[in-house]
Amino acid sequence: MGLETKPLSTLHEHSSYDVTDFAVPTGREEEWRFTPLRRLRDLHKGAAADGKVIVDVSAAPEVTVETVGRDDERVGKAYVPADRVSAQAYASFAHATVVTVRKEIVATEPTVLTLRGEGGGVAYGHTTVILEPFAQATVVLEHTGSAAYADNVEFVVGDGAALTVFSLQNWASDAVHLSHQHAKLGRDARFKSFTVSLGGDVVRIAPSVAYDAPGGDAELYGVYFADGGQHLEHRLLVDHTQPNCRSRVDYRGALQDEDAHAVWIGDVIIRAEAEGTDTYELNRNLVLTDGTRVDSVPNLEILTGEVAGAGHASASGRLDDQHLFYLQARGIPYDTARRMVVRGFLGQLVDKIDVPELKERVLAAIDEEIDR
Repeated sequence: MGLETKPLSTLHEHSSYDVTDFAVPTGREEEWRFTPLRRLRDLHKGAAADGKVIVDVSAAPEVTVETVGRDDERVGKAYVPADRVSAQAYASFAHATVVTVRKEIVATEPTVLTLRGEGGGVAYGHTTVILEPFAQATVVLEHTGSAAYADNVEFVVGDGAALTVFSLQNWASDAVHLSHQHAKLGRDARFKSFTVSLGGDVVRIAPSVAYDAPGGDAELYGVYFADGGQHLEHRLLVDHTQPNCRSRVDYRGALQDEDAHAVWIGDVIIRAEAEGTDTYELNRNLVLTDGTRVDSVPNLEILTGEVAGAGHASASGRLDDQHLFYLQARGIPYDTARRMVVRGFLGQLVDKIDVPELKERVLAAIDEEIDR
């Protein structure tokens, strides 16, 4: 398949299934300038697959999960790779996981896909989640183990359907993970995603949303905690191509110890035909120690004057000494006060997780990060 261009946008100029349509990144490109290429274990150069990522499935009784070949007609239809690693992942995966929720079916429990890296080698993957019209479901993607892993994930949300997705990065400390996670929304479809990035050496997650008809609603939330030497990068794209659609983005992160690095890029495009768009994106970072680095870049590209609302905000700052003093003055020890402040900052998003067991696991993992 050849090159596909997007002439109306200067943020994202082209996409293609063909790896050769993308040059090997040098780090000078806008989309790669924050990513430590030397630590990607040649994923950006087309490294051969010599590792394994095993997919374990716990599906709701109403949901069908299949392992299919590359030639399955449901794979690769909703998303076209937008960079070289994404195209390499599409060209290299051997089998795909397809999750299907039939028309008007409401899943009674989450469907959990646990992707576990074994042996630490290079691996590629593909996942497609399909909700037929008026279906409802929750899907959890949990990443564990050790690997250098690149994959593409497609979410196809039919007319009137509602999908909630949790993407958890609980990798081992040496893992590298580059992932594009794309949602395509039908008429009046609802999509909600939670990205939680805690583990791994280099993690770069790129969620994106495209609207296929009017009335779509997308909410993208993220929580991350970067420790010393860790690189956590989230690059979002919400492409408003249809009228009267809504999007909300809210990502929050904390950083501690030398060379902890967090990157957040938020791109929102409102095209000329997308009148009545209502969008807002927000990123906040809490710096807990010296020696960390935060790069936060919100972008709005608006090509019509007929919008219901459009805005963005970004803020990064240190732990407030006054907050700690207030708590300590009331007899709360320093370590407990520090945990309370960080938990309160990140917990405003964690509280939106409506799966109790998952919510408690995320809070416990954040406490472990703070205690380090």
